[in-house]
Amino acid sequence: MSAPHVVMSSHARCSHVAKARLSSSSRPRPGHSSHVMRARKMDQVQEVDESASSQNSKPSSMASQKDAISTLSALVTTELNDIKQDAAVVLNNAATAKEHLNKNHDLAIRVRATAERLAHGLLERDTEVRLMLLAALAGEHLLLLGPPGTAKSELARRLSEVCDGRFFERLLTRFSVPEELFGPLSMSGLENDKYVRQTDGYLPTADVAFVDEIFKANSAILNALLTLLNERLFDNGTERHKVPLLCLIGASNELPESEELDALYDRFLLRKSVRQVSADGLASLTELAASGFAGASADSEGHDASTTLGMDDMMTCRDAAIEAVEVPRAVVDLFVGMRKHLQDKCEPPIYVSDRRFIKCVNLLQVAAHANGVENVSVYDCLLLQHALGQRPGDDEKVRQYVLDSIGKDEGLTQAELAVVGAYGSTHNALSKSGADTSIALEEARTLVALLRARHATLSQTLDAEFPVLRSSVWLSAAEIAGAIQHIAPLMAENKERVEEMLEEALTLEQALLTDASPGVLEALLPRRHRQYEKVSQKDA
Repeated sequence: MSAPHVVMSSHARCSHVAKARLSSSSRPRPGHSSHVMRARKMDQVQEVDESASSQNSKPSSMASQKDAISTLSALVTTELNDIKQDAAVVLNNAATAKEHLNKNHDLAIRVRATAERLAHGLLERDTEVRLMLLAALAGEHLLLLGPPGTAKSELARRLSEVCDGRFFERLLTRFSVPEELFGPLSMSGLENDKYVRQTDGYLPTADVAFVDEIFKANSAILNALLTLLNERLFDNGTERHKVPLLCLIGASNELPESEELDALYDRFLLRKSVRQVSADGLASLTELAASGFAGASADSEGHDASTTLGMDDMMTCRDAAIEAVEVPRAVVDLFVGMRKHLQDKCEPPIYVSDRRFIKCVNLLQVAAHANGVENVSVYDCLLLQHALGQRPGDDEKVRQYVLDSIGKDEGLTQAELAVVGAYGSTHNALSKSGADTSIALEEARTLVALLRARHATLSQTLDAEFPVLRSSVWLSAAEIAGAIQHIAPLMAENKERVEEMLEEALTLEQALLTDASPGVLEALLPRRHRQYEKVSQKDA
């Protein structure tokens, strides 16, 4: 087989694999601004002059090639501008649709109203309120770590008030006995040789519970508590009963130190450190205290029950979310990569059990469903900083990984390979007189379509200032602002890089449509030609 045929095969394989992964997410390489690309065009024309001079080409031939380059460049510029205008139209339509969704989705509206009610009169507790509400909707438990007097128990009481559920509250000590949580032994039962408890009014009959200093639980309490939290079952004598527990909020001043408490710690899917009100918020706290409003219960005045979440919503949300919400491949890749990164790259390693991994997937489905959408977003993965950490500081490692993964675009490295492959196919087709260019043209058009779609997505995200992220009911304003500050520069570089490759793909398409000479193609895309020659020499 001759060398040109080998080269074409190599580029075809490269292009096929690259285009298949173009829509996934690579480390961004700094892009080129429009003035840099215009300067490159001038250099390309100069290269044509130098090449023609070195080959003693005729003046008329030089002029003809320069005219062909100018014509082809103008066609590409016009088409690229049209694509950018189309992206602006799509952006406006998408923004309108998103605004309509946010204003009319019933569940998302009630989630926001419930969060506002729970946070009423509390300072700097927006994140804790949202996590508690998400835990209740997902049927999970929340652990609050922090000093006394930071409104931990108040949050749990408010959740019980909002969903109108039975509330149970206890403070554990190292001397606590099972009767304090599960109820006293039945005297009448003992008379009949039955070892059963009177559970009414205790944890086995509660919808919402708050257990302070939960890691003071001793071995006599642990076994029953673990089963109750995970399986929602309680063994009372010889019978096993289902419990109605929706969510348990545990509180502690410190992390567990004993290995026997690790299983209890793992039962809390969501964990959040609670701090004192910051120095900036002390003035507002003083005003609340002076008005007698500090410590007031959840605001119920002016709130129609139909506008907030109820017990039925809490009980049915998880199953509805798992059935209705899809987990896109981009989220799957991010999640899988994160677990590998946390366990293999972090020091000390952050272990993520299979059970926690599965629960986190379901948690993101609930978050998306309650936000009024049918697909989990990569931005929803920011919630995982509250679910995957084991020690103080782990949450920031998770957050950093998620933001870096969103800002990167793994597909762009594959797109680069696809452009090189398409260049090889185009160059080979134009180099043979009377050759069939249909295959190369189809390859170029497919590449244009893929890059155009990616450009539209990046334009929509950047120009509309991250509408999907801003629409999240689960992230506070400060969290959203911090995420945008991290991601925006990386995405801007990606957009410039996509525009450059899109211009190159359009050049290949127009070169085939106008039956341009290989020399014109080489002059317009000198970097790709050098890459093509390098691959050709290796295959030869």
